[in-house]
Amino acid sequence: MGRTLAIGDIHGGLKALKQVLERAKATPEDHIIFLGDYVDGWSESAQVIDFLMEFQQKYNCTLIRGNHDELARQWLENDDLNPKWLKHGGRSSIHSYSNYSEKQREEHINFFKSLENYHVDTKNRLYVHAGFQNQNGVNFEWNPLTFYWDRTLWELVVAMDTSIKKNDVRYPKRLTHYHEIFIGHTPVTRINEENPTQRATVWNIDTGAAFKGPISIIDVDTKEFWQSDPVFTLYPDENGRNEV
Repeated sequence: MGRTLAIGDIHGGLKALKQVLERAKATPEDHIIFLGDYVDGWSESAQVIDFLMEFQQKYNCTLIRGNHDELARQWLENDDLNPKWLKHGGRSSIHSYSNYSEKQREEHINFFKSLENYHVDTKNRLYVHAGFQNQNGVNFEWNPLTFYWDRTLWELVVAMDTSIKKNDVRYPKRLTHYHEIFIGHTPVTRINEENPTQRATVWNIDTGAAFKGPISIIDVDTKEFWQSDPVFTLYPDENGRNEV
């Protein structure tokens, strides 16, 4: 049987994505779970989507929806030029689609619509881009936006008193439903980490690819991980989201 691999945020860094998949020696026997945010940042957002559409035809993939993916879909489908999206990487995505036909754009819209909000595997591990807020778990979440916009889950585990045990009434009920939770969305560099980082039962695999960090892949069973070169070094004439 193959491995289960989780991949953090990509943000248009196709060169780095190919590099880290090669370093992890990903095979069609592996279950590869992409945690979202495929676009917005480096210059190859549309090309990342092309790559993923072809990749999922040959590999066992689960593709999770990120907030940037949803914002890009809204632009492609409705010409929604959200000012905050434009400021946070949207312009690079728009430029990457400059030579794409209407047919190609429609194929990408369908790809974005096909993304999953979350995935729970057979070992009761949850994969979600951002988080969830309902104390009873993802199946009870009222607003699907939470799955790709929430930051409270990560903030919760970063600030937790590690002396609180799971059988303590103060232990966050959100954390009791899943063996482990794998997320992206909030770069671990914000807490001065560089690698996939665990807090409580949550593993954050976003190692800041949109800024100065690499794309990361983790084997969710062994916790071995692989990283690309820092993505900005592969796009030396670009700023990514470092202007934000």
